[in-house]
Amino acid sequence: MNLKTIAELAGVSTATVSNVLNGNFHKVSEETRAKVEKIIKDSNYKPNVIARSLAKKESHLIGVVVPYLSKDEDFFANPYNAHIIAALERFVRRHDYYVMLRCVGDPREIIPLLSSWNVDGAFFLGVYRDEVREIRERIDIPMVFIDTYAPGEPIVNIGIEDYRGGYLSAKYLIGKGHKKLALVTPEITGEGVIKERQQGFADACAESNVDFSISKDVFHSVSTYRNAVEVGQDIVFANRGYTAVATMSDIVAFGVIEGLHQCGIRVPYDISVVGFDNLPDCDFMSPKLTSVAQDFEWKAEKAGEYLFRMIGGEKNLVLDERQPIRVMERQSVRNLSDKL
Repeated sequence: MNLKTIAELAGVSTATVSNVLNGNFHKVSEETRAKVEKIIKDSNYKPNVIARSLAKKESHLIGVVVPYLSKDEDFFANPYNAHIIAALERFVRRHDYYVMLRCVGDPREIIPLLSSWNVDGAFFLGVYRDEVREIRERIDIPMVFIDTYAPGEPIVNIGIEDYRGGYLSAKYLIGKGHKKLALVTPEITGEGVIKERQQGFADACAESNVDFSISKDVFHSVSTYRNAVEVGQDIVFANRGYTAVATMSDIVAFGVIEGLHQCGIRVPYDISVVGFDNLPDCDFMSPKLTSVAQDFEWKAEKAGEYLFRMIGGEKNLVLDERQPIRVMERQSVRNLSDKL
């Protein structure tokens, strides 16, 4: 079955069939449209996607860019990436579009590829301000940034209240009677998610008169399980009497717990641990991991909604929308207040 055969069966021109396939319904009568659509349905005809995209100047491709991954890494190394990508793909699929996923060391590397593939829009995960500016200057497509801090840049960004997340993490532990806290974060290289969370954590400690030093009580780990295991061991050998450890991602919390366990430290009896993200994997741990919770589906729905509004013609959208977050309590934090 092809376009010409459908036209012959319907008794219309191939141009009319093409108008029906491409949604140009104002150019055909309701009766003709219904006849053509019935033939297409009965014959299970599938139009050539490439040909349609060329004709309509649309590719039905949405780029998803995951930055800061080396050639030897993959996005599955951090479960957060897998969950947010899955949520974005579900949204895009519901709109009859397709995801083109690309992992890069530097988000600017994606510029030539997106241009050559003629994508209809793109999501960028966690990009720095100077990179945002260059991407916008060199690519003229609808784009939505996720977990990005770029004040002053006219972009659409969807994120969470990162400062509040760090603040809640510290306040929760302090409320459970913990006064000697360690924090595990990636190295801060500029404005962004981690800086906001660390500042929130430090401010909550200061507000509660809890002694916390960024130079002494912050341990650095990349967001991988293996590195976090080593950091868990470092926390033990620091011998600073910590009763609780907060982390900036669940995958790091998992590794820290293993590192503590290898040194004979029991969670939560000897040291409590809090994660960040509230991945489904938190329920698979023993003990189940208490975590600062964010909603992946909310982020994907918001990001997708705004991207398709831009694709539909709202070119000048500018906003920074952030999701309120909370602590999901499970079993990895001991309540020391009960001892008082």
